Amino acid sequence: MAIRLIVGLGNPGKEYEGTRHNAGYRLVERFADTHRIALKKESKYYGFSGRDEASGTWLLMPTTFMNLSGKSVGALAGFFKIAPAEILVAHDERDFLPGVVKMKLGGGVGGHNGLKDISAQLGSNDYWRLRFGIGHPGDRDMVSDYVLTRPSKLDREAIEETMDRALEILPLAITGDVGRAMHKLHTKPKPPQEPPVKETPT
Repeated sequence: MAIRLIVGLGNPGKEYEGTRHNAGYRLVERFADTHRIALKKESKYYGFSGRDEASGTWLLMPTTFMNLSGKSVGALAGFFKIAPAEILVAHDERDFLPGVVKMKLGGGVGGHNGLKDISAQLGSNDYWRLRFGIGHPGDRDMVSDYVLTRPSKLDREAIEETMDRALEILPLAITGDVGRAMHKLHTKPKPPQEPPVKETPT
């Protein structure tokens, strides 16, 4: 089944730009830039949205703040009759280290308030998730502050690299070749090999 809606989760406002919790926003912004898709603020969808004319796929960045993300997703998906299995939600994942990105269909929400609200609004957990590792602070009580801060330079570079990989496979998912997209995403890229050193005759 083709992906008809790509949602990037995050919080609106300058103070949240570049924070770990805004990994989903970052993906949608980069995809829109690459494909020259204009994202416009739409009050009826409670967020910024745009449509890829080539594929017909919608992009959405809810501006409801993370905990009410489902209000935005439900509004757009309901209007265009987009089924949960046709939705891909990009979000930060504390259980993965920076540099890890995985894609899956359905499952629990893992304490992620954005996913929790989306599942409640859609009445289903059976939508796709694109999970970008941001790491964990090591203390459950520190999670709220941790996700709302900006990653270190090394972590940021690792997260951006996972974005690069995700952007490569999104066209496959959009056309319905999700199995191939997942395989390509989850296959670790091989490190470049050094050319063999030629021995100089003595």
